[in-house]
Amino acid sequence: MSIINPQATMAAIKRAKTLQGEMSCPICLEYFQDPVVLDCDHNFCRACITQCWEGSQTLSCPQCGQTCPEKNLRPNRQLRNIVEAARGLRLQSEREAETEGLCEKHREPLKLFCKDDQISICVVCDRSKEHRDHRVIPAEEVAEEFKVRPKKLQEWKVTLSLFLLLLQRKTQTERQKIVSEFQQLRQFLEEQERLLLAQLEKLEKEMVMFHTDNITTLSEEISRLSKLISEVERKCQKPTNEFLQVRLMKYNHVKLFLSRCEKGKFQQPKEISPGLEKELSDVSQKTVLPPGLSSAPNAPILPPVTVTLDPDTAHPRLVLSEDGKHVRRGQPLQDLPNNPERFDTAPCVLGREGFTSGRHCWEVEVGDWRCWAMGVARESVRRKGGIRYSPEWGIWAVERGGDQFRALTSPETSLPQSRVPSRIRVCLDCDRGLVTFFGAGDEAPIFTFPPGSVAGERIRPWLRVWGANTRLRLCP
Repeated sequence: MSIINPQATMAAIKRAKTLQGEMSCPICLEYFQDPVVLDCDHNFCRACITQCWEGSQTLSCPQCGQTCPEKNLRPNRQLRNIVEAARGLRLQSEREAETEGLCEKHREPLKLFCKDDQISICVVCDRSKEHRDHRVIPAEEVAEEFKVRPKKLQEWKVTLSLFLLLLQRKTQTERQKIVSEFQQLRQFLEEQERLLLAQLEKLEKEMVMFHTDNITTLSEEISRLSKLISEVERKCQKPTNEFLQVRLMKYNHVKLFLSRCEKGKFQQPKEISPGLEKELSDVSQKTVLPPGLSSAPNAPILPPVTVTLDPDTAHPRLVLSEDGKHVRRGQPLQDLPNNPERFDTAPCVLGREGFTSGRHCWEVEVGDWRCWAMGVARESVRRKGGIRYSPEWGIWAVERGGDQFRALTSPETSLPQSRVPSRIRVCLDCDRGLVTFFGAGDEAPIFTFPPGSVAGERIRPWLRVWGANTRLRLCP
């Protein structure tokens, strides 16, 4: 019989306490009774939170302090099921522990311990032939070492059962996430289909109108020329002297008339508008699927937006041009006011422009520099002290550090070094919460943060420059 590893035992106890804490109400510190979840994702007993809010004009979470607009108490059925399962396992463990401590063969108390066989025995076992010549000592001498073993095994059993329940809950959450994301993709495709069909219908109407105008113009010219021909034929039938002997005013009229006949002055039909041809070409080249899912190599065609850099947010090490289009890493630190908007530790800068809805794109020229990162960030991104460059901290970006090219996910996603272009296009879809990076030259997709990633507040362009003399430029 092996002795339980003390470190493993302590770790199991710690995990069991952590799981028990997750199933306890922060107000009453007991197992949840009818758990409800607030908009901030914190859980409480319905009775506890109701009593806590009683008489309060401002409803806020007792844990994080976030204000709740109304009493939006949603039942947390999954947490309720987990708590009920844990409570049942605990009662079962206690009942099984009560029956232990008796010899299975003689049903006598296990007061002795056989060191040769490493098992607990009763006084009847000690007198039996099986243990007669063995080293037997009182159980009290080894009780401190072994008395917790049944309880620990039961705790392990409860812990494993809870792990299974939590795993099932996580699986259900992932399933719902997948269903939701594909639903968003379907909505995206339907929206793109409606948009492109509407554009084609508009172009078709314009082309029909253009064709109708040309037909009308040609018909009018044919009628006018027919009348002119008839008039010429009629005049040619008159005697020569009568046709030529006219007064000066009549002479001018005939001269103009003959000139029109000779030169064939009539209105030419209009050629198809280059603008219509370009619109039709643009519609045919648009990518209808989100980047990463489409086999088409081109990026969605979006009107570019004007983006400039905000000097009030720039780290003192970064030098900006007067027009806000260029940024470089300079030496030494500039003497700039430490206003609340400025990054004081991370060499970052934000764009002046911010977006809360719609689709927008802009391009950044990175050249061959090897120490930069670019993308978007929340308006509330941390400016002071240390910063983590990840979506959890409100930053969605790609980065090149030396020979490494990666997307700043959690954990980071490595990207092929061969896909580093000299100019990168950033496409932001606020309505879908989606950010995509393309090579500005070949329109090849580089990386896409999935739908729903960017949401919640105003989003601004973001750059990070840390290499000596590294220069980035916002393309016009």
